[in-house]
Amino acid sequence: MDDHTRDMSVAPPLGNPTGWRADERVWEHATLRRATEHGVRLFNAGDYHESHDCFEDEWYNYGGGSVESAFLHGMVQVAAGAYKHVDFENDDGMRSLFETALGYLEGVPADFYGVAVDDVRGTLDRALDDPTALDGWEIELDGQRATAYEADYEYVESLEH
Repeated sequence: MDDHTRDMSVAPPLGNPTGWRADERVWEHATLRRATEHGVRLFNAGDYHESHDCFEDEWYNYGGGSVESAFLHGMVQVAAGAYKHVDFENDDGMRSLFETALGYLEGVPADFYGVAVDDVRGTLDRALDDPTALDGWEIELDGQRATAYEADYEYVESLEH
């Protein structure tokens, strides 16, 4: 566990995903979990740019070659691709970003920090052929599809120093 990613205030998960140390009752990288919670809920609310910012800011805490870096980089690309599709109707841009995301998410555990990564990969694959696969899709976290609330917007605003 890295000191710069430790935060004892980050709540435990519903379940036992990769990244949670059940025996110690701590996250291996609690700041990654916090960024993931906010990023997923903002994504599910359709605030893709804000979601992107949550994942991107945390990504900077990790060097290349780690599964944490690959996951976060992949999720940055997922949010950016959804943003291209929904806000700009640019499906070629979406496809390019999703292909990159799939590369980063390859090998990431199926339940990484609570995210249903297999579902993310499957949806991206489907969207490459049919962009409407994104319509109404929400990312699952801890078996739920939660949407944003005020604390998520406060978090992303705090990133914009």
